[in-house]
Amino acid sequence: MTNRALAPVLPALAAIVLVAIGVTGPAPLLAQTNVMPPATVGPSSAAPPLNLLPTLGDGSDISTSAERRLGDRIAREIYRDPDYIDDPVLAEYVRGIWLPLLAASRTRGDLSPELDERFAWEIMLGRDRTVNAFALPGGYFGVHLGLIGIVASRDELASVLGHELSHVTQRHISRLISKQGQQTPWLIGAMILGALAASKNADAGNALIVGGQAVTAQNQLNFSRDMEREADRVGYGVMTQAGFEAQGFVSMFDKLQQASRLNDNGAYPYLRSHPLTTERIADMQSRQALLVPKPVKATLTFEHAMVSARARVLSNPGVDSLRALLVEASGPQLVALPAPRQAAALYGAALAASRLRDFASAKVSLNRLSGLVRSDASAARLVRLLEAEIALTAGDLAHAAALVQINPPQKLINAGVPTDAGRPELLLWAQIATQAGPAMGGIATERDVGQRLQLWVAAHPRDAQAWQLLSTAYAAQGQTVLAIRADAETHVAMLDYPAALDRLKAAQELMKNDRASKLAVDHIDASIIDTRHRQVEALLKEQALDR
Repeated sequence: MTNRALAPVLPALAAIVLVAIGVTGPAPLLAQTNVMPPATVGPSSAAPPLNLLPTLGDGSDISTSAERRLGDRIAREIYRDPDYIDDPVLAEYVRGIWLPLLAASRTRGDLSPELDERFAWEIMLGRDRTVNAFALPGGYFGVHLGLIGIVASRDELASVLGHELSHVTQRHISRLISKQGQQTPWLIGAMILGALAASKNADAGNALIVGGQAVTAQNQLNFSRDMEREADRVGYGVMTQAGFEAQGFVSMFDKLQQASRLNDNGAYPYLRSHPLTTERIADMQSRQALLVPKPVKATLTFEHAMVSARARVLSNPGVDSLRALLVEASGPQLVALPAPRQAAALYGAALAASRLRDFASAKVSLNRLSGLVRSDASAARLVRLLEAEIALTAGDLAHAAALVQINPPQKLINAGVPTDAGRPELLLWAQIATQAGPAMGGIATERDVGQRLQLWVAAHPRDAQAWQLLSTAYAAQGQTVLAIRADAETHVAMLDYPAALDRLKAAQELMKNDRASKLAVDHIDASIIDTRHRQVEALLKEQALDR
């Protein structure tokens, strides 16, 4: 979603609950990265220190259930936007940082069992070049690809996510909403959606805004300085408890401070309505100074450099920008850069060339990149995924399939890597096999695809992209009813219950009108469809009560 000049009220309106580490601002559309139930992951087996930081107290009148429903309502609208993006590679990388932060927050006692159970704890990626991240009601979080594109390490990204997580675990959003004694959560949600819509179309946004209440709400709902400091301190404890380097917090603040000195031009929404104060910077620097000195690690890894390059390409897909990446990677100055930066340039060039359908140039960049990162297993995996992605785009399905490994190595699972570590491979493989159609040959059978995806969605029922691919696989097998049911689950995962109910009704009608023969629907499958119909109907009724 492109940033446009908005009426003066809209930036203020957007700040209602879209809370960033340093700033709130009009949040262009976000996207679900990976909507699977969080797993408990922790890098350290040592008994961690208890959270001894005093909190500001809950003091919120809005219940956790009401806040979650408000967050669901906002997320449902976000999922519908064309700029919604679920990129499995970026999603997996961010999730690998997010899960340890959640685990550390639980261990420290910041994340209570009630909040853990009731809130979504989902990160949504936005195809936007601006540097921003923010929290929404109900445990939804937004991260712009622009942020991933500029952070220099996992630690810097962890510092941002830890800060945003702490805004929610400390119930800052619920307390701010509760200040709106004369406003209902529904109205607050409508104003947030108005700001989101206005970032694309001011008229559409204004249609969702109720008079001058937006400005009043913004004034009452800005985070206090105490809340910002608390989110800094709790977030710092969470990220260090999770095993990330404390230096990441300080270096991220340095980036924001430099941007502030250069007079923010809109590329850093962090710096708009929650300016970075010298007090916050000094607090983090003093905490850093208290740590036991240890050798400084090289922060920029091959893996992070390539992920950042991917984020930059996906957030800026214009032809001129893509061509500039090709020029950068072919210039003589490239060899003078550190190896990770060379890898980033080559990765970005290969992906950009693929988008331009210049597959010869993409191959040249891939070959250079493969040789550069051969000794780094994580980076080599990203290269294989990129090569398979480019082969799929070029129509070379056999080569694409040969590159994809759909089962994550057991040693990665035993090492504590999230069990969805093979999601990029699985979804890419399913796309390859589906695109091959009847000519799948040695790639896979239609039944193989369906079975693999069935196992996946059974463990990850909120993965909309997997459900959609499963629907396509069922349709290819002629299993129309199961294809419709999988399509319904896609809508459920995106919180679109009316559309899901419509699809489930269609499946029931199809079974009713053709029981005799052709559909061959298993009795168990028919029972599941009937049960899901009742469950989704109940969800829709509950959703309607909030309007």
